[in-house]
Amino acid sequence: MADLEELYREIILDHYRSPRNRGELTDEAALRAEGFNPLCGDEILITLHVDHGVLSDIKISGQGCSISQSSASLMSAAVKGKSLDEVRQIIATFKTLMTVHEAQLEDGDAEPEAVDLRKLGELAALQGVVKFPMRIKCATLGWNTLTQCLDDASL
Repeated sequence: MADLEELYREIILDHYRSPRNRGELTDEAALRAEGFNPLCGDEILITLHVDHGVLSDIKISGQGCSISQSSASLMSAAVKGKSLDEVRQIIATFKTLMTVHEAQLEDGDAEPEAVDLRKLGELAALQGVVKFPMRIKCATLGWNTLTQCLDDASL
């Protein structure tokens, strides 16, 4: 188990040091949303293109802790090129992973909804965040901002 945790730490650090899809789409067709976590100062700007129901391009910029920035990088890699239905499913699965711990804290007898970590790929690296409830907002900032972007555009 220690080897798996080390692998997950390496994935998070790799995405923090070398974020995927970094930058900003500046053309008029780009959808955009900004997210901010006032508790720690993390900032995310997401710009994206949707073509024929597919999230064809996504760029992430911003600043913050390693968890918020690596989570946004992992997210961008996971959703790029996927249909909007697939994107929404990935978001839902990830948010379930992040809320399992919160449900257990609120109700010690709660049976968390199972998340198949194999389906998450590299996103599973973020499962350790649930051990630190204050960091869940960091990990979900990009995801909430992506959801906001899609919702604002009624997609």
